[in-house]
Amino acid sequence: MPKRVLQGTVVSDKNEKTVVVKVERRFTHPVMKKTVRMTKNYKAHDENNACKVGDIVMIQESRPISKDKNWVVISDAQA
Repeated sequence: MPKRVLQGTVVSDKNEKTVVVKVERRFTHPVMKKTVRMTKNYKAHDENNACKVGDIVMIQESRPISKDKNWVVISDAQA
C-alpha cells in the first residue's frame, strides 16, 4: 500500500529535528452542501532542521519515530 503524502505549512520549528505542519482539507458538507475547511496539525521529522515557519512542505507517512511523530518531511516547496 502506498504511503500517504500531504502538503501543508510549517507553523512551528521550535523542537529539535521536528516541525509542526498544518494541513488543510476542503470538502462539501453532505447535508448543507457548503464547502468546509478543516485543518489538522501533524508533527513531522525534519532531520537537518531545514524548515522554517511559513514554509510550504510535503510530508510522507512513515514508521513511528516517537510517541506522536509518524510523518517525515520529504520536500520543501520554498527551496
